Amino acid sequence: MNTGEDSVSHAHPADSSLCLLEELLLHVSDSKSVNILSRVSSLHRNGIHQLSLLCVDQKTGRLLQQRQNQLYRTPRTPSVLAFTVVVLCLACWLGCLAAAPTEEEWTWEVESSGFLYDDTPVTHELHRREARRNVTVSRDQMERAKPTDLSCDSVTRLSRYVLTKAFGRNMALDLLPLPSCDQLLPSSSSIQINPLELMQLRVKPWLLHRVLVFLKNGGMLPESQQVKALSILKKQLLQSRARASRKPVFTTKDRCPDRNYNLLPWRPGHDKDRKVVIGPGLFLKLESSATVHSIVIEDRGALVFADYPKYPITLRTRHILIKDGGQLHIGSAKCPYSATATISLYGRSTDEASVEDFGRKFIGVDAGGTLEMHGRRALSWTLLSRTLYPMGLQHGPYRFERYWGSRGINVRVVDDGTAQVLASDRFDTHMMVNESRRLEEFLSNQPSGAIVAMAVGDSAARSLSLDSREYIMEVLGSKYIKHLGYRQPWALVGTLRGGPLSTTENRRLYQSSGSTGAAIARREFQTYDGTRFTVTAYSEWVKGSPHIGFKVEALKGIILNLVDEASSWKTGDRIVIASTDYSMYQAEEFSLLPCSECKTNQVKIDGKPHYLHMGEIVDGVDMRAEVGLLNRNIMIKSETEASCYGQNHCDIFNYDTFGGHIKIQRHFKSFHMSGVELTALGQQILGSYPVHFHLAGDVDHKGGYDPPTYLENLSIHHSFSRCVTVHGTNGLLIKDVVGYDTLGHCFFLEDGVEQRNTLYHNLGLLTKPGTILPSDRDEAMCLRIRSNVFGKYRPVPSTDCMAVGTFWIANPNNNLINNAAAGAQDVGIWYIFHRVPTGHSEGTFPEGQAELTPLGIFYNNRVHSNFKAGLFIGKGVKTTNASAENPREYLTIDNARFRPHQDADPAKPRVPAVIDGLIAFKNNDHGAWARGGDIIFQNCGFADNGIGLTLASDGTFPTDEGSSLEVTDSIFVGESSNVGCHGGQNSYWGVGANGEYRTLPRNRTFPIRGFQIYDGPIRLTKCSFKKFTPTADRYSSAIGFFMKNGWQISPQNNVSFVKMERSVGLNVFFGKPGQWFGGNDLDGDKTSIFHDLDGSVTGYPDSFVARVDNYLIYHQGCLTVPRWNGVICTGQYAQLYIQARRPENLTLLVARETFPSHPLRLQGVNRGAPYQQYQPVVMLQQAYIVQWEGRAPEEIILYPINFNRGNWIQVALCYPKETSFKIISDINQRQTGKVHSVEHYTPAASIEAVLVNSEKRLFYFDSKSGYLFLHIQATHHRKGHSYCSKVGCERIKILAHMVSTTTMNCPPNPFPVKSSRSPAKRLSMSQRVATPCGRCGAPQAAISSEPYKEYVRVQVLSLSKANIQNGLKSAFIKVNDEVFLFKKQGLFFVVVDACTGEIKSRRHIDMFSVPQATSAIDAYIISTVKERSIVLVCSRDIKDLPINSGLSAFMKLGSSKPIGLFRKGSFALLGYKGQPNPPWIKIVNRAVGLEAASLQQYVPLNLNEYRCPGQGKEYRKDEKLLRGLLQQNQLELEGWRGP
Repeated sequence: MNTGEDSVSHAHPADSSLCLLEELLLHVSDSKSVNILSRVSSLHRNGIHQLSLLCVDQKTGRLLQQRQNQLYRTPRTPSVLAFTVVVLCLACWLGCLAAAPTEEEWTWEVESSGFLYDDTPVTHELHRREARRNVTVSRDQMERAKPTDLSCDSVTRLSRYVLTKAFGRNMALDLLPLPSCDQLLPSSSSIQINPLELMQLRVKPWLLHRVLVFLKNGGMLPESQQVKALSILKKQLLQSRARASRKPVFTTKDRCPDRNYNLLPWRPGHDKDRKVVIGPGLFLKLESSATVHSIVIEDRGALVFADYPKYPITLRTRHILIKDGGQLHIGSAKCPYSATATISLYGRSTDEASVEDFGRKFIGVDAGGTLEMHGRRALSWTLLSRTLYPMGLQHGPYRFERYWGSRGINVRVVDDGTAQVLASDRFDTHMMVNESRRLEEFLSNQPSGAIVAMAVGDSAARSLSLDSREYIMEVLGSKYIKHLGYRQPWALVGTLRGGPLSTTENRRLYQSSGSTGAAIARREFQTYDGTRFTVTAYSEWVKGSPHIGFKVEALKGIILNLVDEASSWKTGDRIVIASTDYSMYQAEEFSLLPCSECKTNQVKIDGKPHYLHMGEIVDGVDMRAEVGLLNRNIMIKSETEASCYGQNHCDIFNYDTFGGHIKIQRHFKSFHMSGVELTALGQQILGSYPVHFHLAGDVDHKGGYDPPTYLENLSIHHSFSRCVTVHGTNGLLIKDVVGYDTLGHCFFLEDGVEQRNTLYHNLGLLTKPGTILPSDRDEAMCLRIRSNVFGKYRPVPSTDCMAVGTFWIANPNNNLINNAAAGAQDVGIWYIFHRVPTGHSEGTFPEGQAELTPLGIFYNNRVHSNFKAGLFIGKGVKTTNASAENPREYLTIDNARFRPHQDADPAKPRVPAVIDGLIAFKNNDHGAWARGGDIIFQNCGFADNGIGLTLASDGTFPTDEGSSLEVTDSIFVGESSNVGCHGGQNSYWGVGANGEYRTLPRNRTFPIRGFQIYDGPIRLTKCSFKKFTPTADRYSSAIGFFMKNGWQISPQNNVSFVKMERSVGLNVFFGKPGQWFGGNDLDGDKTSIFHDLDGSVTGYPDSFVARVDNYLIYHQGCLTVPRWNGVICTGQYAQLYIQARRPENLTLLVARETFPSHPLRLQGVNRGAPYQQYQPVVMLQQAYIVQWEGRAPEEIILYPINFNRGNWIQVALCYPKETSFKIISDINQRQTGKVHSVEHYTPAASIEAVLVNSEKRLFYFDSKSGYLFLHIQATHHRKGHSYCSKVGCERIKILAHMVSTTTMNCPPNPFPVKSSRSPAKRLSMSQRVATPCGRCGAPQAAISSEPYKEYVRVQVLSLSKANIQNGLKSAFIKVNDEVFLFKKQGLFFVVVDACTGEIKSRRHIDMFSVPQATSAIDAYIISTVKERSIVLVCSRDIKDLPINSGLSAFMKLGSSKPIGLFRKGSFALLGYKGQPNPPWIKIVNRAVGLEAASLQQYVPLNLNEYRCPGQGKEYRKDEKLLRGLLQQNQLELEGWRGP
């Protein structure tokens, strides 16, 4: 049967040796050689790979001497010559029999016999044969095969060995001169030995007993010591028998497991029906590929894979079950496996019955089982350190071909430093006389050194002048152009003015048949950064049609620059490069090619990328693409069918999704996996995942596991269901795991009870939808799979499903450090909250505990290329089954809010959840969304997201005491210089703010926002904003508000110390009615507001920014900003929370008495609830008018929230004229539900009495106007972000008894006079902050995934003559915030110390005299610029240059070749003087007519590669955190065990 390539059994060295030995037996005749070869052959035939040397007496046939040696220690395929030499050497050895034997010869056989040492288990040929027969072998069979007696010769040799070890060789020879029984043993000896000294030797007691009896019979032991020695020996024999009665246990200790001397060789062959049970005490070493039905390892049995680097092993089986002391080993942590091992799980979902608890097609580790797999240590994943461009070239490849319409000479001009096509034209020199002159002018205007490609289309000869032909010969060195004939195909590629040796050309004769064959000219070039590319031109006739074309393309074998040393990656390895755009489908796979020229951090790929993969920090945010290694030398894979079948969701998938899986259950003995590749594993069945820890409990020190359980350096790719599932398991370390191209949540914490797990430096990308849970499904799956909903309920995909995430964290008490979520259908990292534990864990935690549990460590994680959000904190899952009351499926997405408290106790203080070092870019919707409190984002970077960050509060008043959210020390970028790449399911491609085409989030018209305010309170401080500029298609603002917001917004939203860079065109935007904002008229839309504490947003300190039409906030001192649709106002603001009952569906109209004709119309946020609530922002110390669209509610409760002590407002509420009131004030303590300080309001005689006597509880009802007047004032101190004071929330309850059922139309303004306090002061331009804020903005230049590195931000802008004529005046170099302007002609240098970032020197070099300028540049770079220097160069108004103006000095700064500056062009360089060349070197050399040369880069300082003096070890907070977690687990274990 053909079992596939991986199941081919490779020839074993022992088998090869056996065949060769038997061949040699046919060609020898002397008996000595025959004896030698026969013995060796016998050993091989029985699987014992030793070489035996025998000396046989030719007359008697008695064995005279024997010697054994291991035939091989590592597998080798022996040659005939090698074995012939061996045999000849053995024959020579036999001639030494007459010589005196050596001590080594005496002792060798005894030591290698397997019977000598007391701790060496018995090994016998019978056991080996039984193992090879592949039946269950028990320890009893092995014991029955144990030899119980020794021959006389064996005892003699053993005695000589014992005597030699105890007393030396001479005494042994004196007592026993011959190594056999064929000698005279005296009855009494003159030499007496002390038997007690023999007792110290490491010899099995029963063997030593035989020696003592033998020596006693020879008279060599004194009588007085015999009895004592034999008594001691008797005790040892009893102990030895007791040990022998115990069943042995396979241990590896510090050794390589396959070198354990207890192992029996196992080569079972291929039999799909063979069911293997490795039983008690049987330790097998798999030495060749095999196919079996199944393997069960139990009862202290062990299976070990042989480690033969040249002989791969593939084991095919339906399943492997390890339990009850069974062990499976492939390598060990201290001895990684170096060969290639594959476990291939086969079988269909319809085959046979499933195994209880494990199903089908699995590796299962049950109670007592041990699985240890440790492959070669290789770099798991890293980052690109230089950008990888589509098809390998910065400006992309170029292809052009045409048949008709190409008559004449077609020309392309290519930049030799960048491979960019600079110019193209066609010159009809066949029909048009003037075209020859135009061709000459065209070539004369091109820069020297440019690449010129020419191809004739149709014909070009008739009108091509002799002068033009000679000019082409002069400037391009053409040999064929002078005699170019009619319709003759001709192609040329050369360097302009580079001489004849720089040109390649080809021609063909025109054939009357109409087909000529192609004249092809191709030449290889190199860019400034060392990328090799070819330029090709071709010309031909094909069946009577002219055909021409040009190609510019990178050579095969593009070299990648990586952040980390990757010498562990080998030729043929497969890697994946993550997308750095909005679509996760831009991830690309490549194989590695041999690369002798590569540095240790470089690899060469086979193939060319289709997409842009960034390899640098862009606009201050680290956008470097992740690069993951896919293969490992240990592989576990599945064999699948060619297409879907059976009940495997074939209506959704057109391929087989029934892969294998690995399941680890509670009470396993040991499980560690590293350096393993898992591919095509998982099933679209609940519980069958590539790696699944199922209800395993504590798997670290707390659970008694030492070392703690871990998964390290795994590659899990092309998975059919998840990557790693942690279910009811705590304390697991998941480190350096790559999860790529998977269905459903990748790293999945299941029931909401999993805690203390640490995910460290893992990479997940291309996470696709699956079918198992509602949250796994996409829209189509959600609508199709309805078997678990109630009745005919139709799921709503956007709210019930569509939540698949790369990291699905169901309990916050887990640690995420250095991870990357590089592309999921929905979310990169999702913290989801189970109101109660679900599934098998139901009932283990009280309700709400997960939402209250403090967050573990979140540090330095990356999220990008996700559709919904990079990071999502919030939401929960439905924890009840579908029912008529709630027909949605179990575990659909539900509401939940994260509110961490100490010990998960809401009565204890809140514990802020810290999101430290998040990098979020190119996420279609959100970079991050967080609902809850308290939550702090710090040191984060957001770029190119639809919305950078949205913070939403924990809850709503009055259900919580108030919480806060904060973002600090972070960078926000709207449209970065990473313009992306069209394709790979990127849906939107349009013009960016700078006029350049780019990929876009969500839609071309989607309003981009950096920081979005939902409700609050929030704090935004020490943050930088860049590149938020509106376009004709869309709004783009640094700060925005949640669109179509029906919720309320807090005036406690505070902004301070922010930096709006010059590239920000819109600081704030409140929205306008339209496509995305709808009517822009919901409650939250209207009440949007924030407080600019220091004026860093508006220029006016202590100002509030609100929507332009909110007259509760506006006053005559405000400034209107039409572009923002907002106003800037001063004053004091708080909120009035209004709760209304009976009826609950009214619309509220509230107006400030200053603007009674401009009421704010609020609809409320609780439609359909037992009460309605409204929460307008109000200006303090003002009077307000409250009316209703409809009959006034019978019960109203007014809460003054965010009021400080003494703050007040006055309100007039409209009621029917005959209404009577009962009004009570009290203080509500929300946590306890108790109400205290109850006071009753009494009616006053007039409005004035109410307004003046603020300390009294008075009300006045004006029956004429229908207004009830109240004075509302806070009497207790409020602290921080709390809504109310510590004693509780002050409130006023109004119970109205209305006789009339009609709606009352009250007059617009019932207040007789203006409020006693006038509005805040008027703002004017003179009050605007004029001086720059030195403390504003993020303190770091860049947010990097290597936060331990410091960066310097450098910018260069160079100007050509044309740029200056268009209005640009100054070229400049900028280093961080220090700017150097250059207004002179020439080149300008700024040198920065690469170790400290200090500016070391500056230099201007005039270019009027090129020879002098060249010498000056050489002298400056060689003599003045020191080693370990960053060198910045810009140009301004470069004049005409001679033909050969190449500057070789720039090669010392990192250019791969001399740089020729373009005449009247512009030039910018970021270089480095020192070795090796870093990957951040950039060269921009622009010809005349192109945009100005410019560059911006974030350059790392003080790298190890720079070899800076006094450089210390980098402080790695991530590594310190991991060490701390592991040590904490150990300390907790010791504390739990007690002293």
